[in-house]
Parts: sequence; C-alpha cells; structure tokens
Amino acid sequence: MAPKKAAWILSPTGVALQERGHPGRLETTGVPDPEAQLGSTLSRPVRAVKRRWFLQLVALASAAGPAFRAFAAGTPTARPSAEEEGQVLAAELRQHPPALSTSGSLRRRDAKGRWLPALPVQLEIRGHEALWESLYRVFAPSGAWLETVAVSHAAAGGNQYTLRRASDASGQNLQGNAAAVPFAESDFWLCDLGLEFLHWPAQRIAKTEMRKGRSCRVLESTNPRSEPGAYARVLTWVDLESGGLMRAEAFDRDGQRMKEFNIGSLQKINGRFQLKSMEIRDARHDTRTRLEFELEIGE
Repeated sequence: MAPKKAAWILSPTGVALQERGHPGRLETTGVPDPEAQLGSTLSRPVRAVKRRWFLQLVALASAAGPAFRAFAAGTPTARPSAEEEGQVLAAELRQHPPALSTSGSLRRRDAKGRWLPALPVQLEIRGHEALWESLYRVFAPSGAWLETVAVSHAAAGGNQYTLRRASDASGQNLQGNAAAVPFAESDFWLCDLGLEFLHWPAQRIAKTEMRKGRSCRVLESTNPRSEPGAYARVLTWVDLESGGLMRAEAFDRDGQRMKEFNIGSLQKINGRFQLKSMEIRDARHDTRTRLEFELEIGE
C-alpha cells in the first residue's frame, strides 16, 4: 500500500505545516519522516530533541512572515532603483524648513580677487507644509533697500519667484529656467535660492562617497527642458548623517561646469539642520559670492 503523502499549508501570517485532513500534525511534503525511517534505532530522548528543534524552526518561520515566504518562494525583496532612491531623497530635501527670521550678509569677490563691501540681508521663512515662502531682502551698506526676492514653495508643484528691485518696484514673476537671473548682482541666481533643481522630474542616486571626511550620497538631478545659459545637470553631495547639503556642482548642456556650491556650516534648529553659510563660485568668470546668516536659535 502506497504511503500517504503530506502537504504544506501556508497561513496568512507565516508558515504553518500540517497534513491535510489532520490539523495539528507537522510533517513535510514529499520528504520521508526521518523519525519513521530510523524507527527503533532512534531513542525517545533524541526524538524529543529533534521534535522540539523542528517546532522551533516552524515558529521562527511563522515569525519571519512575508520575508520568509518571499525567501521560500525564491523571490527576494527587490532593492529600490537609483531613480527611486533619488526621488525619495529629493523629496526629503524639499521639505518645509522650520519657521525662521534672521539677518546676515552677502559679499562678492570679483574676478581680480577683490572682496566688495558686504550687503546686509534679511531672511524670513513662513507658511506651512503645503505652501511656504522664503523671503530675501538685501540692502545697501547705507541701509537703503535694494531688492526683495520671494520664493513660494508648493509641496505639490514647483517654485514661483517674485523679484522686486528699487529700480522696478512693480516686480517680476518668474518660474523654471526664467529664474536663472542674479540675486542682487551676485553669483547666486534666484533659482539657486529656491533649490530649483530638486523639483526637476529626473532624480537618481549616482554614487556614495566621502566628502570633507563625511559619508555622502551623490544626487544627480537632470533638467528635461534645459536652455542655453541655464543648468542642465546638478550633482549634489548629501550628508548621510545630517541629511544636509555639503556641495553641489551645476553643468550646462555641453557638460561644462558652470557653478560650484560649497556649504560652510549648518546649524540644527527645531530638530532639523538649517544652512548657516554658503559660498558659490562661478567657474566661467572666476567670481564668487558668500552668503552668511546669524542663526542663534536653539533646538
């Protein structure tokens, strides 16, 4: 008489083994019972130890749940692609920063290496998660108002830039590549203040490497509608520990480096790291501008 075959039955939360028609009996499918094969040559204490070991293995499999089932089925969990990881990182960097009101200075060095007089700057961040605004005001050394830039950030869309100057108080509304215009005649463009490249649709993790003694992920952002004189690609070094920006390099459509951004320091405000100083260098004209803020706010 042919021996009766047993079968595997999977529970929704893990793996439970039993023979169909005999709930509670633990057997294997198509594999002879080692205890039955050994018969009387296997002592009761040894059989008891083997039974306890087998029950522990079943309990472990049940606790593992989906991961164990994926492994048993030969379908390990897929690792996110470089593009998927890039989208997640860009979204994290676009998050609403803490509300802030501070002052600082904007200083430019010309192509001859001369540092020009510092211009006072005021920064205010206000709004909520869905829609917030970064407001930059710059003044002459005498205190006269020169320019105001308002960057409106929408969580579900791109940035909107409003530029008002003393010479044209009516203002301009700019978006995308059109925001590649200087802020207060410095090397910063309006789109730099809004980190516009983080809103481009193409984001990917290019690599992981050390930068200034820190482990960083390198985010590659690609502009699908690049134009002459605007950024086509940006590489950003993001600190793995703090999640803050360490450095960025911007390239044109021909692959030539246009700008280099270096983060001088970060300060933690309300549990998040906030930019305290930043320097940008125009690689084409060998000029640079330093933007510093007085952040004296505790965590």
